[in-house]
Amino acid sequence: MRVRVLITGRVQGVGFRYHTRNQAQSRKLTGWVRNLADGSVEAEFQGPVDAVEAMLGWCQAGPAMAVVTDIETEHCEVVGHESGFSLRY
Repeated sequence: MRVRVLITGRVQGVGFRYHTRNQAQSRKLTGWVRNLADGSVEAEFQGPVDAVEAMLGWCQAGPAMAVVTDIETEHCEVVGHESGFSLRY
């Protein structure tokens, strides 16, 4: 399963990307996360359904200093050659 997520609210300047990477790695997910110019955070998570759903649940709140106001999700095609979870800039 692979999903693209757009997270809005106070999600930049609070370590959201770094915490997202750590959470994704702990769940053995592949994908990436990045900040967008409009102040939101975009990510793609790929892995077993239960691990991806757990990751989406974590994104609802994010790290302690974050204030998530909305999450949009979109199912994507699985990427076969990807390994690891990265920060994009």
